[in-house]
Amino acid sequence: MNLINPLQTAPSPTDEPMVVNCIAYRNDGTRIGDIGIEAISDVLKDPDTFVWVGLHEPDEPLLLKLQEEFGLHDLAIEDAHTAHQRTKIETYGDSLFIVVQTAQLVKGHLAFGETHIFLGPRYLVSVRHGASLSYAPARRACECTPALLAHGPSYALYGVLDFIVDNLLPIVREFREELQQLEKDIFAETFKRSTVRRLYDMQHDLMTLRLAVAPLQDIISQLVRLHPNLIHEELRAYFRDVYDHVFRVNESISAMREMLTAAINVNLSLVTYGQNEVMKKLAGWAAMLAAPTLLTSWYGMNFTHMPELTQPWAYPVIIVVMLVVVGGIYTLLKRSKWL
Repeated sequence: MNLINPLQTAPSPTDEPMVVNCIAYRNDGTRIGDIGIEAISDVLKDPDTFVWVGLHEPDEPLLLKLQEEFGLHDLAIEDAHTAHQRTKIETYGDSLFIVVQTAQLVKGHLAFGETHIFLGPRYLVSVRHGASLSYAPARRACECTPALLAHGPSYALYGVLDFIVDNLLPIVREFREELQQLEKDIFAETFKRSTVRRLYDMQHDLMTLRLAVAPLQDIISQLVRLHPNLIHEELRAYFRDVYDHVFRVNESISAMREMLTAAINVNLSLVTYGQNEVMKKLAGWAAMLAAPTLLTSWYGMNFTHMPELTQPWAYPVIIVVMLVVVGGIYTLLKRSKWL
């Protein structure tokens, strides 16, 4: 997996419309039906209704229309339009503005995006930017439990956040499986430059993923403890469950980063060890070649009075001496495991 620009949109066969869903619900959790953006204010005139809107990379006129319908804060609308925001939760009157980083595997590459969420007493608006799956499955899951959806937009917020966090688990699992394969490559007989490169890329990806996940813990923690006017007491246990999932993902990322650091150090140590072994062998063979080189250089100095120079058996004796010396050096180096 390689890292893609944090807000690169996941490729899809067709471009998604800016308004993915705009649905009205009764306060008992039953679905009224799809409505147009212009009809939101009319629907909200009925005090027993709330609206759930899903947007995908909306333009400025659409956001301004939503601001008019829901009375959203100017700063929150500006953040939702520009994207590239940090993970945060901010309070504007009786509403919340939440920014969550999302991650997705796109053809083996890790891509990042953002989801901006507007939460009010009678509405939930999610705005997706970049790599992010549609929240339609989360909507369907919420609609299957009308008794919980009767708690209003706060349960819809739980469904979206739970969906975002659950999508992180396959990414972490993919990283873990790839790390196990890389560990096998580290201890292979041959050194692969691609292994070191992949270890570094994984370290970078996990660091970026952790920067996206870690702040989410603080957001969920606030939703568990604060904002009683927006988060129903009965739903705090569900947000605690999301917090546990985020905590587990964050701990897994931290553990894998430590394992990657250890793997990189082990890989460097093994490479250094292999180089030392090669140098030892080269030094051993050089020592064996040095002995006959020294003897032959003596007899190549053209002096008249050299030992056994005039004897007919001198040449065989020198050959034997060289073999004995080389054999002795070889035996010594073999015992010391240099060869």
